[in-house]
Amino acid sequence: MENYQNQPKQGFFQSTTAKMIMVGLLTLVLLIPLFFVQDLISERSQRQKEVVAETTSKWGESVYFYGPILKIPYKDPITNQVENAFFFPEELSNVSNTEIKTPLQRSIYKSNVFTTKMQFKGSYDQPKFYKKNIPNENVFWDKATVIIRTTNLKSVNDEVKINIGSNSFTFEPVHNNQNNDSIESLETGYFKYNDLKNTNFNMSITYNGSKRISIVPIGKTTSAKMTSNWASPNFNGSFIPNDKKINNKGFDATWKILHFNRPFSQENFEFLPELSKYSFAVDFITPVDEYQQNERASKYGFLVIGLTFLIFFLIQSISKISIHIFQYCMIGIALIMFYTLLISITEHSSFSFAYAVAGISVVALISLYSISILKDKKFPTFIAISLSVLYTFIYVIIQLEDYALLVGSIGLFLILASVMYFSRKIEWNK
Repeated sequence: MENYQNQPKQGFFQSTTAKMIMVGLLTLVLLIPLFFVQDLISERSQRQKEVVAETTSKWGESVYFYGPILKIPYKDPITNQVENAFFFPEELSNVSNTEIKTPLQRSIYKSNVFTTKMQFKGSYDQPKFYKKNIPNENVFWDKATVIIRTTNLKSVNDEVKINIGSNSFTFEPVHNNQNNDSIESLETGYFKYNDLKNTNFNMSITYNGSKRISIVPIGKTTSAKMTSNWASPNFNGSFIPNDKKINNKGFDATWKILHFNRPFSQENFEFLPELSKYSFAVDFITPVDEYQQNERASKYGFLVIGLTFLIFFLIQSISKISIHIFQYCMIGIALIMFYTLLISITEHSSFSFAYAVAGISVVALISLYSISILKDKKFPTFIAISLSVLYTFIYVIIQLEDYALLVGSIGLFLILASVMYFSRKIEWNK
């Protein structure tokens, strides 16, 4: 009894509970530099977007095509004012070949750009002015023109012409006065529509561009085919392809759109409607860039820090080896350094290579440091294996898209089961 009473009483700060509280508080404190790292990633990502936008603006921006549209003026029999009537093609066929060029590079940032050649064929039906009770003598048949609404005029590579029957007409830019409207117009000179022997037409236009191509299906029947060497297209807009083939060499997609598939008519009197929201489009952008992958990795930072501290705490509790809070702090800072290494190496290499280098460096650093703490090679080896598995698990989740939640949930369940198994014999009341 005397020996029992003479044993020194354990203070609160030496208890398991106190150590758990301190480790938990340190984990929360380390979230502060982790947030700074996430801000750094966002800042670098924003800088990349600014540089890419500046670079692509010099090469060519998104391509939007709406046309070719037949325009014929007439005199309104009621108001006696001259108005314009716009007629869309009866048939419209498009074949576009888009080639992604070697990325433009400025400093460490790269921009994906392309050259696209768009060929159009089709025919116009006889304009039906009688639908609006407009007599034939009120129609200025000799003032007919063809217009195109498009973007990116500064990056058109060659003269734009349209052949209607045996006649050829050259487009000239018609600049609008609305500074907030990025869509510009091209229009031919006057010609006599009634003198045309047939109204079959064909034309081609070549752009330097980036990001997206969108086309408005204005034909009563519109058929389109697009081929490219870009292996990650994003089909967007109001219509998806009827058929598409995608492989690592590029893609091939076709559309067929009928007039009753879209909510606008073939004839428009008085004004030309804005139809950009009814276009079909293809986006030529990187699905997940390096900064997005870095951002995803940093969101798992709390999990990595928490699980690493938990491993050390369990080892400390099982082996009765005392680990100072300063040593926990050094381990936590090493874990934060993983993300600064990751983003800095990624900017000069691929994300996979950067992740491997940063992961190996941090695992090696913490494992060697733990040898001096734990005075043994058995536990440091376990730590190295655990951290390697953890970083590999997070890398797999980052690469997955459709199954990320499923794999992540299963992985976290297995981690929880492992922690419960290894902590089952710890006496927490001490």
